[in-house]
Amino acid sequence: MRIVVVGAGKVGRTIAEHLTQEEHEVVVIDKDEVALHRCEDTLDVMCVEGSGANAKTLVEAQVDTADILIAATASDEVNMLCSLMGKRLGAKYTIARIRDPEYNESLSLLQTELGIDLSINPERASAQEISRLLRFPFASDIESFAKGQVEMVLFRVAPQEKIAGIPLWQLAQSLPDMPRVLFAAAEREGEIFIPGGDFVFQPGDHVYVTGDVMSVTRFFRFLGKNTAKSRRVMIVGGGRISYYLARLIVPMGIYVTLIEHNREKAAKLSEELPQVNVLCGDGTSQELLEQEGLTDMNAFVCLTDRDEENLMTGLYAAKQGVGKVIVKNNRLNYLDIIADLGLDTVISPRQITSAGILRYVRALAGSAGTKVEKLFRLMNGRAEALEFIVREGAPYLGKPLKELTLRKNTLVAMITRKNKVIVPGGNDHLEAGDSVVIMAGERGISDLSEVIIK
Repeated sequence: MRIVVVGAGKVGRTIAEHLTQEEHEVVVIDKDEVALHRCEDTLDVMCVEGSGANAKTLVEAQVDTADILIAATASDEVNMLCSLMGKRLGAKYTIARIRDPEYNESLSLLQTELGIDLSINPERASAQEISRLLRFPFASDIESFAKGQVEMVLFRVAPQEKIAGIPLWQLAQSLPDMPRVLFAAAEREGEIFIPGGDFVFQPGDHVYVTGDVMSVTRFFRFLGKNTAKSRRVMIVGGGRISYYLARLIVPMGIYVTLIEHNREKAAKLSEELPQVNVLCGDGTSQELLEQEGLTDMNAFVCLTDRDEENLMTGLYAAKQGVGKVIVKNNRLNYLDIIADLGLDTVISPRQITSAGILRYVRALAGSAGTKVEKLFRLMNGRAEALEFIVREGAPYLGKPLKELTLRKNTLVAMITRKNKVIVPGGNDHLEAGDSVVIMAGERGISDLSEVIIK
């Protein structure tokens, strides 16, 4: 597909990088000559210097031949104007990054009037992910499928874990009381596995387990892990993610303390979030954190604008024994190092934005077949979980899974049929209308027919 990306900043560049990896033809527009040169030197893209809100620049980028225009500048207003002009000039689909909470309530109207096919709000999406993580203090990642009926949860296998040292095919026999779930993927020393029957879990492995919400909860209770959601949460940083997060979790009965160093911003947050204990101070100060009861918190979330501050403050909170520590970090190259330091839960708004856009692009690319409904990039982008809705007339309908040939390094992780969640075995089959979750140890799948070969 031919895709025009407006904005060569951190988000736009990440989007362009992922799109070129999936072999799309990408054009990048930006006013910043230095940012464009950086894209030109490191990515296989065409660059156009100028404003994406200028019709002349869009014409120069041949937006009339674009399948998708993605407006990802730092300005919501520029992104909306760019989308409107791009659509009028001939772009088939438009995606706009719109982040300001003021636009949230009228977003549906704005999309309709401006011809925006998809709006992306990285901060709100990040807040939603954090709110899910607060459910399971031990989880590093939680993704949901089939309208929330299916969950995929990432956890680290602890020493002396009940499932450690037993081949997968033997688990049901050795642990007859274990709730039925599916082990979808594992990571060991940087290598990704789609576990087969002979796979043996070892302490330190990172494992994705999948099932319906109740079965997953019962599974972790069986392992002896604490499944009680966090009740007291401390947030450092008063940016948009913190605002959205507080709005999400306060109605869940969670007591929130929010620390922001900017006096004006702290005062505004105090007015907008009357049920939150908003403090003005340096959230990276160990003395202030201790004074405000850090050790009494169930969870600590660090969301300042500086990745280094988030990491160091998060490490301090973990050292003080806080059960759940979540930090924001957009430097994806450091994720393995961060995990080695003991911080398993890292939020990257840039990665979340990119995944949302890639899901939409792949859905359009596979529109003639069984398109991607949801897409999550897992394990630092080295694996993917994809949701499809099975269509009528597919050649594999009604055939037992054990008789089908699946693409190498893929797995049918879960089937949802008429609100019933099925942990698939060899004798199970697919029917039209099923929601099916696929785990893949590679990237680029856009259609279910690419997974089920025959």
